[in-house]
Formats: sequence, structure tokens, C-alpha cells
Amino acid sequence: MLIVQKYGGTSVGSVERIQAVAQRIVKTAREHSVVVVVSAMGKTTDQLVKLATAISATPNRREMDMLLSTGEQVSIALMSMAIQEMGQPAISMTGAQVGIVTEAEHTRARILHIQTDRIERHLKKGKVVVVAGFQGITGREELEITTLGRGGSDTSAVALAAALQADQCEIYTDVPGILTTDPRLVPEAQLMTEITCDEMLELASLGAKVLHPRAVEIARNYGMPLVVRSSWSDEPGTRVTSPTRQPRPLEGLELTHPVDAVEFDTNQAAVSLLRVPDRPGIAAKLFGGIALQQLNVDLIIQSIHEGNINDITFTVGKDSYNKAIAVADALLPTLGENEDPNLGQPEVKGDETPIAKVSIVGAGMIGRPNVASGMFTTLAEAGINIQMISTSEVKVSCVISAVDCDRAVEALCQHFEVNLGSSASLAASASPASTIPLPPVRGVALDRNQARLAIRHVPDRPGMAAKVFALLAKHNISVDMIIQSQRCHQVNGVLCRDIAFTLAQVDADVAQKVLEEATDELGCGEIVVNKAIAKVSVVGAGMVDHPGVAARMFEALALEKINISMIATSEIKISCVVDEEQGTQALQAVHRAFGLSGDRPVIVPEPVAVH
Repeated sequence: MLIVQKYGGTSVGSVERIQAVAQRIVKTAREHSVVVVVSAMGKTTDQLVKLATAISATPNRREMDMLLSTGEQVSIALMSMAIQEMGQPAISMTGAQVGIVTEAEHTRARILHIQTDRIERHLKKGKVVVVAGFQGITGREELEITTLGRGGSDTSAVALAAALQADQCEIYTDVPGILTTDPRLVPEAQLMTEITCDEMLELASLGAKVLHPRAVEIARNYGMPLVVRSSWSDEPGTRVTSPTRQPRPLEGLELTHPVDAVEFDTNQAAVSLLRVPDRPGIAAKLFGGIALQQLNVDLIIQSIHEGNINDITFTVGKDSYNKAIAVADALLPTLGENEDPNLGQPEVKGDETPIAKVSIVGAGMIGRPNVASGMFTTLAEAGINIQMISTSEVKVSCVISAVDCDRAVEALCQHFEVNLGSSASLAASASPASTIPLPPVRGVALDRNQARLAIRHVPDRPGMAAKVFALLAKHNISVDMIIQSQRCHQVNGVLCRDIAFTLAQVDADVAQKVLEEATDELGCGEIVVNKAIAKVSVVGAGMVDHPGVAARMFEALALEKINISMIATSEIKISCVVDEEQGTQALQAVHRAFGLSGDRPVIVPEPVAVH
């Protein structure tokens, strides 16, 4: 049996910790073949970055890779020595020596393939192979050292496990496994015994720092069994369950097709509440009333507010449409009137014109900004107008007219090179019911490193979303939540919609500049940026079978008087954008509302400084 183990910076942050980890490795090596991947000690990487910025305000990216790759080299040598001292043969190897070949993208390279011959020779001799995480090398001619970017050691470990066809990959960290939320913010966070790859992808992308999304993506693509455990105990940790392992080429290991499938659902009807007051509790009242009627809601979209009003749109199954309209009408008087009569009063708007939801799905779309823009461009070229957009980390969904559904699916399958046979209606593609009921919410995540950018009054015609997001993709700007509002405005005789999205704070200024320079070409209104936001999200594969999850989340926020400025959903995730200063409070309230707290607090060790 072959096991790949990965130890993070905290786990190898001092000589004593390296020796403790070495004991664990030696114990495993008595029964199995072992490959170990380690990160740089403690805060070494931070210290190296500090040195670089003391020399240059904008350090050369190639030289940064040369510098940062030295941190792991210290760790592997010391770890190998510690293992040898315990009588177990071991050898340390850099990413280059192991044969981790990457693309030539300094500071953020993706793995192309791994030449495993050398590792396999050492394993056959009974050695533990200790590999430097986070790094690789370009092709034979250049032999440039590259680094994989944030979370690179996780990525190295799972990629090695896939290439070596290991039996299991174990990620050791400073917490007992994957917790229901960040224990630094909620000490009562509870350990999960199991989580699906799809749930983990959403949580990892939402700011849960235990596992990097790229590592989860590889595990999912190659069906690699993954376990997250504590470096300080023998507890079993959390198992991340993958789909059944499928034969898949190891060439282009991290450059797989970004889209696995195209899904569609024609059993959809939309209900909108327009011009509702923008204050805490509105979404809670609405979806609380809907939950009481046991109505299953699919998409929920709340875009940016305008003055003191907002629009909320949700979709339900066609057979629930009349009931949903009746519930919304009944609730309307309870939502209150708008103070400014010029804004108009709240109203319920239904549309019986048949609609369809088309979605692209794939773990490979994370960090690839051209995927969403590729979907929008494809629909535009087919002359298909997008009525609504809602996204998650592994899915982009567009609501379109039902008559365009077949053409949309065919065009998307062709563009993303997905077999028409791989596309399916959501009802047909649903996995069989599990014998163990899945919890409606598995975990809660908070991301405080985001900004919200809104584009006002984008002309409502095919191709506009494509233009916007192709422009951002051209500048390598990845966006997260994308919401296109339901309500159209009449501006100078042209029907327009607002498009809002969230993105990393560090990209906000560039994105604003790029879009402002293109306002004439786009024919849109002003570009509005807000960097003082936080995104709180709940994730759970079981929520699809539990009406009322959204209502409970919104109610928890309303009780804390926290206003929701944006909402976006997928089948397994609900995300709300709130004010940044209320982010932690929002996380704690939602975690509490779903009863996710354990009976004992989790203590997270502080990283050790290396001198």
C-alpha cells in the first residue's frame, strides 16, 4: 500500500515538531510505502517575502520563485535527517528532482505532469521519499524553477498521489480535520467525519483554509481518497469522498477540461419581488413564508440595491409557480412601503413565459476567468439572451427562454468539448438517494478578502455579459459571484439590467479601470465598487432535499440586524454579501442557527517563528 502524506508549515515549524512528525512517518513506513510532502517551516515564506519587498517594491516573479522555493528545501533536508536518525532510510528531493513539470507561469504555475520513475526507484529500495511541496520545474530546455501559488503544497501532494496511483493521500494540519467553520472565529466549530468533494470545493473556494481548491479539484478528477488529519493526534480526521476512480490521462494533470458537463432544467418558473425595502429581515420574511408552504426554491438572486430598494428573484418548479405567486402576494403587505414615492412601491411580478436554466459544471473552472466568459460568448453567438445569471465556485447557471434551451445545450457542449451524452437534465442527472441522509448544511464559510463591483444599466441584449467578462478574463481577473438582476430599467429608450459580481479585493481597482475605459463600448452606466464587504456562505449537498435552508440563514442574519446586499445560490450553496464589519458576527449567527457547534472548543496552535 502506498500513502502520500503532506505536512504544513505549522506541523514542521520547529526542530521538536519536525522530530514529532518524523516519528509518525516512521511508524507509517513500517507498514506501507510512504511519500512525504512538506511545506516551509512556520512563517518562513512570509519572512522571505518580507526580504524581497525590502529590496524591491515589485520583485521580479522569476526571482521570487527562486527565493521562495528555498523555504521547502530547508524543511525536506531536516525532515529527511530526522527520519534517518530514527533508523528509517529516507531521501529528500526538490520538485525539480522529483520531476514535477509545470507550465512556465512564475508564482502561479499549474502542473503538467510528474515523472515518477525516480521516486518509484527509491520506494522500491524501502526509502521514505521527502518531497518539497509548492514547487516544480519547466520543460527540459529552460529548467526554470516555478512555484504553484497559494496552497501549493496541498496541490503537490494530491498531484503526486494521483501520478503514483497511491492508495490514499493524507493532509496533516494544525486542526483535527475539516471543521464546520473557522475555529479561530467560532471556537465551538465541530469536526466533520466526512464531506463530499463537491462540498469541499465550495468551502475551500469560499475561504476555508484547510484545503486548497486546486488540491480538491485533482482529488475529484482522479478519484483520489483524501483524508485531512491533525499532526498532533491519532484521531481519524475527515474523509473527503471522491467519485469512483476513473481512468484518466496523467498528461496535462492540472490542465484538464474545465467543464465536465452541461446541465439543463426546463422545469423552472421565476417569481420576482421588485422594489422591496432594502433593510434587514426582508429576505427572512419572504423565504420564511415560502418554507412554511414546503416549497422547494432553486435559484435565489438578489442583486445590488438602488437607493433604498432592492429586487429579489427566485425560481421554483413549474407546478409550484401559482402557489409561490400566492405566497409572495400574501407577504407583500408585511414587507412595508418605500419611503421615497419616486422609487415606486413593492410589487410581485410573475412571468408565465417558459424559462430554462442551463449550467456548466466543473471543478476545473476555479481560477480560470475565461470559462464563464466563454459560456456567455457562446450563448451570445447563438443569439440567446441571458435573463439571469447566478454562479458558484464549480457551476455557472444562466436563465434563458425555454425555446432556446436545446440550442444552448448543443452550443455549450460544442464549445467546452463536452459530449452531448454528458449533458443531462438536472432531474435525470440527480444521483440516487443516499442510504444515509445528508445534512442540509455541512459547513459555513466567511470570505473577507472580496470586493463587490456593480455595472449599472447594461443594455439587455445578447452578448453583453460576454463582453464584460471576456474583457476581465483578458486581464486575468477571476470573478466569484456573478448576479444579473431580473428587473429591466428603461434608460434613454433602451432596456437595461444591472450586473454585479464579487472578486478578490486586490483585483478591484484594475477591474474598475478596465471597465470604466470600456463604458462607451459597452453602452453602460457607472461602475460602482465597494471593498468593505464580506461574503458568508452555507454549503451542504443535502439542502436540495430540505426546504427552508435559505429561510433559516436569512432569519439568523435578520435577528442580528444584518442587512443582506446580495444573494446567490446553487444546488449546494447559499451565499450572502454583508457589510465587512458584520462578517464575523454573520458567520457566528449562521453557524449557531444550523446547530453546527460541538461540545468542546478547538484550539489552534500558533505558527512558530523560525530564527
